[in-house]
Amino acid sequence: MRGFFGIGAERISKSRNVGNLMRSAHGFGASFTFTVGSTYHSTEAFADTSKSSRHVPHYNWDKLGDLVLPKGCLLVGVELLDEAVELPSFVHPPQAAYVLGPELGSLSPELLARCDHVVKIPTLFCVNVAMAGAIVMYDRYRQFTHKPRLP
Repeated sequence: MRGFFGIGAERISKSRNVGNLMRSAHGFGASFTFTVGSTYHSTEAFADTSKSSRHVPHYNWDKLGDLVLPKGCLLVGVELLDEAVELPSFVHPPQAAYVLGPELGSLSPELLARCDHVVKIPTLFCVNVAMAGAIVMYDRYRQFTHKPRLP
């Protein structure tokens, strides 16, 4: 796999969702995980049974202004918006940080304005934040490992 990626969420409040997201990120080979403006603390991620924080750096940024990404890393918002690119046709940047919204809400307008790309999973309604993250990481994996894509 080429490049690197990180994944995180804004204003997430349920530690199990963060734990599941972190565990999936570890499994898919993420370079880092993060939260922005969350009430979650890494010691509360009981669903992270792989103990990903021992293997993958995790950053808790209190506010959007604190968010710092590696040089050349593009921010990709994952949000169910009409103008967002549908995930199956999205070309993943080699260096990317994917950010998902909170359990009860959407990405903030300020964070959306900072995104280089916004993608959506073509579903009828929002899915669980940890599941959405896993879907995005799987799509990235398939694209960068040159596995055949579904029609």
